[in-house]
Amino acid sequence: MKIQEIIEKLDTLFPNPQTELKFENDFQLLVAIIMSAQTTDKQVNKINEIFFTKFSTPQELYALWEEEIKKNINKIWLYNSKAKNIFLTAKMLCEEYNEKIPENIIELQKLPGVGIKTAKVWLSVVKNESYLAVDTHVHRVLNRLWIVKTKTPLETDKVAEKKLKKEDLARLHHTLILFGRYYCTAKKPKCSDCIITHLCPYKEKNL
Repeated sequence: MKIQEIIEKLDTLFPNPQTELKFENDFQLLVAIIMSAQTTDKQVNKINEIFFTKFSTPQELYALWEEEIKKNINKIWLYNSKAKNIFLTAKMLCEEYNEKIPENIIELQKLPGVGIKTAKVWLSVVKNESYLAVDTHVHRVLNRLWIVKTKTPLETDKVAEKKLKKEDLARLHHTLILFGRYYCTAKKPKCSDCIITHLCPYKEKNL
C-alpha cells in the first residue's frame, strides 16, 4: 500500500521525529503551541528563551497580566490576540481546572486559543496520543501525495482521520511536519532529492 511505503521511507529520513518547540513542562508547551500559529517554531523559541524564565505554571503566568504578556511576545504574528488567549487560558486553568491541563481533546479545546490542531499537537507530544495534527505543512504534503484532495487544513484533518489507520496517524504526526518544513516546502520543494519522489504525483509538475 502506498501509505505504508511512504511511512517506511520517511522513517529512515526522520528516525526519531519530535517537536522543534522548546519547553520545560507541559504548560509551557501549550503556550508555545498557541504562539506558533502562523509563526515559525524558530521565532517562538527565540522569544521563549526569555519569556519562559518568567513562569512555569498557569498561576505564575496569570499573575503577569495580559499587557505584560504582550510586551514579551510582541515580535510574533498576531501577538495581541495570542497574548489575550494565553492570559485567558492561564486564568481558566487557575479558576476552573486547579491549574491542571485537561487531557480530553474536547475539554482541551475549551481553553482560549486552543483549536483542534493545538489540542492534537499537545496530546501527541505530552500523552503520546495517536493524533495527526494538520498544519499547513501536513495539508500540503498529503495533497501533493494525493492521499487526500482537500482545500483546507481542517478538511484535511477530517479526511485523514477517516482514511488513515490510528497507528499511522501517530507515526506520521511529526514526520510530515518536518518533511513539509524541510523537503516538501511550499516554494521550491526539493523533489530532485526527495526520498519518496517515485510515489509522488506532484513531482511531474515540479521537476
